[in-house]
Amino acid sequence: MGADIPGIVKLRCAVKNYDWGKVGDESAVARLYAKNSGEAVDSAEPYAELWMGTHESGPSYVVVPAEVNGGFERDGDFKPKHGNLVSLNDWIERNPSVLGDKVLKKWGPSLPFLFKVLSVGKALSIQAHPDKDLAVILHKQQPGVYKDGNHKPEMALALTEFEALCGFVSFEELKTVVHSVPEIIEVVGSSCADQVLNMCEVDGEKKLKEVLQSLFTALMSASKLVISEAISKLISRLNLKRELRELSVKEALVLRLEKQYPGDIGLIAAFLFNFVKLNPGEALYLGSNEPHAYIHGECVECMATSDNVVRAGLTPKNRDVETLCSMLTYKQGFPEILHGVPSNPYTIKYIPPFDEFEVDRCNLPQDASTVFPAVCGPCVFVVGEGEGTMRVASSKEVVSEGDVLFAPANSDITVETISGLNLYRAGLNSRFLDGK
Repeated sequence: MGADIPGIVKLRCAVKNYDWGKVGDESAVARLYAKNSGEAVDSAEPYAELWMGTHESGPSYVVVPAEVNGGFERDGDFKPKHGNLVSLNDWIERNPSVLGDKVLKKWGPSLPFLFKVLSVGKALSIQAHPDKDLAVILHKQQPGVYKDGNHKPEMALALTEFEALCGFVSFEELKTVVHSVPEIIEVVGSSCADQVLNMCEVDGEKKLKEVLQSLFTALMSASKLVISEAISKLISRLNLKRELRELSVKEALVLRLEKQYPGDIGLIAAFLFNFVKLNPGEALYLGSNEPHAYIHGECVECMATSDNVVRAGLTPKNRDVETLCSMLTYKQGFPEILHGVPSNPYTIKYIPPFDEFEVDRCNLPQDASTVFPAVCGPCVFVVGEGEGTMRVASSKEVVSEGDVLFAPANSDITVETISGLNLYRAGLNSRFLDGK
């Protein structure tokens, strides 16, 4: 790393105004982006995602001090394209040592993870992310839809109460669902439904997955006319039931979703998935080829650097039902909820089973400080609330709400605050860095 490069650099980040985002100042993304960019919040605009990383669909930029030659070790003729902003990707490519040797060896001169903040006002699509082999194929076949050839395991850490559909329900619950939701049988047919109802655990995992795949594929592939008639009956039945007695949690959810996506097959498919409610500070991770749909709330999210999404329901966007139904693992059962492991009195660490990333949540009270010990990989910080300072041997930055910072590998980082400070850190998975 060149002598002129600050130890910590601030980033200007990209925002995504997807229509499922929370609107105006109700959105944490809007508030953070306004602080980060200096732009005013549009009170009528949805603010869905803040992206912190190098993906070409929403790249971050390094804020380069005017006296520094672009923040680069070499290529003296290089001039930043955006005034004093240089893309983080270019900055890393020209200063690869900021990643550390171990990261460079495995991923080359690129940041392996993408960090985000999400403000979910209405449900995202029923979706899954392809594994690496499938991602390469999809990107080659449809580069305009599948933006890269990478996989996208991910983890969501709740900032507020956070709701999601995630993975298929257990075998026993699936039988109950098929038995108690007659509209499923109406769509897939009695023969397909009977396969589920007549299955036993002793039939083996492989057979159970085949039957579940057959059911889900028949449901998602049904004709628009069949779906429309079944959903009309479903909504009428639930509205009538609500007048007589309390609905189940899943039934009430379906009526909520119907107001957002009327007539969508996802309204019936929702019965097949686990309904997960995270409290603030709880996390959920998702591997490749696992179905999910975020429903409501705010979270920080980290993932491998990819933007590949295969959708099949609860969306006006492009649907690839055939690919989704063929790619899923069809695992059943409730997902693991991570509560994190304390690193020190102020910091909780969340470690998913993926090499590319982990996340720390740090809440510093008044007049407190903490240290993030040096690791042999880079990290990205986002300040959620409060103000303070971040210091390494070669530099010190005053930080406050909305600031996003990149810290190079092998940096001891001291964080101090007088008034209190809440921040999140994304970095390479400790197990990978430690060689475990």
